[in-house]
Amino acid sequence: MRAPIREARRGQTLVEFALVLPLLILLLVGIFDFGRAIFAYNTINNAAREAARLAIVDQTFADIRAEAAASAAGLNIDPTSVQVDFRDSDTAAAGSCNDEVGTPTVVGCIAVVQVPYLYDAATPIIGSLVGTLTLTGESRFAVEFNCVDGGTVAADCPLGG
Repeated sequence: MRAPIREARRGQTLVEFALVLPLLILLLVGIFDFGRAIFAYNTINNAAREAARLAIVDQTFADIRAEAAASAAGLNIDPTSVQVDFRDSDTAAAGSCNDEVGTPTVVGCIAVVQVPYLYDAATPIIGSLVGTLTLTGESRFAVEFNCVDGGTVAADCPLGG
């Protein structure tokens, strides 16, 4: 009579394992997706910082956007989605110094670079729960040098033109 009881316990363990396994896998994949989101957030913040560091000496919008996209190469950022503007340090209104780009008065303005990224979870279940997340990296630095002179790159540009 002991044999049937032992077999029943093995079956019970198998059923419990079958109930817990999907939850365990979902938890592990959720940790994986969370790690990917943190990686993407850190990458776009680094890309914004690198592009803003370029913007403080070279105010060429195309170069700044290209630097942001190159710094976030693992995420395939579209350079046209990167937002660049120059703000007056007193008012901090978006684009308040954009008219001064290419003139010596741009020095002292704040270069603001924003890098957006649409994050989708790799797991369909988690993706349907959280949807598409818009992550944005932003960095601000004061402009230190006027590299663009009347629409052309100045000869004494620190980047070598």
